[in-house]
Amino acid sequence: MRLLKEQGHRRQRVLPVDSQTLGMLKDYIEHGGPVVRDGKRFIFGINRHRAWQIVRECSERAGLPHLINPETGKKRGISPHRLRDAFAVRAMKIDDSGDGLRLLQEQLGHASFNTTARYRKIAGEELREWYQKLWEKSTL
Repeated sequence: MRLLKEQGHRRQRVLPVDSQTLGMLKDYIEHGGPVVRDGKRFIFGINRHRAWQIVRECSERAGLPHLINPETGKKRGISPHRLRDAFAVRAMKIDDSGDGLRLLQEQLGHASFNTTARYRKIAGEELREWYQKLWEKSTL
């Protein structure tokens, strides 16, 4: 019972949606898509476990490869959380500035900046290039 109570207090946030996806959602809603449970209206009448299964099934049908952890080399299947992680790492590769981190923090719904900063991973090649720049003659 406690889990249900905690879930009721989850933070809500506004996320951007492209016009094509928004159009599909509107069509779905107009054709009776939402589900009402306990007086609350849900767009999709599925739980977290079923959402995980759908993502896994779609990734298998699409022929997406397993994800490999660069630190351990361990192969893992695709899941909603791993897609979220991949999104966050990609966002940091594109913009790892202070503003980029702050916007990603808001997008992911993290209360702590430190949680978001964990996604600021630097590839080995980037680290080597950065280090070499430190010791170039023009910078000394």
